[in-house]
Amino acid sequence: MAGGWSRDGAVQDQIDASVDDEVQRARSQLGNGESALYCEGCDEAIPEARRKAIPGVRLCIACQSAHEKQETTARGFNRRGSKDSQLR
Repeated sequence: MAGGWSRDGAVQDQIDASVDDEVQRARSQLGNGESALYCEGCDEAIPEARRKAIPGVRLCIACQSAHEKQETTARGFNRRGSKDSQLR
């Protein structure tokens, strides 16, 4: 049951749209193609096991961890759920 001026099922539609957006974002970050021999962040050699496990890998483990940590702190604002986005 939706509340206010929204129709029934609107909340579930927002949840579904948020999940779809996150799945698309995750898929866009998957590597493909040939892996780099050296990290694009620090120029250290990327171990062969990592290159085989993750196709198209471009960063070493340390740089990838730092990149993911920075990305998760930058995200976290849900525009679909904010009241400002509903006023536009």
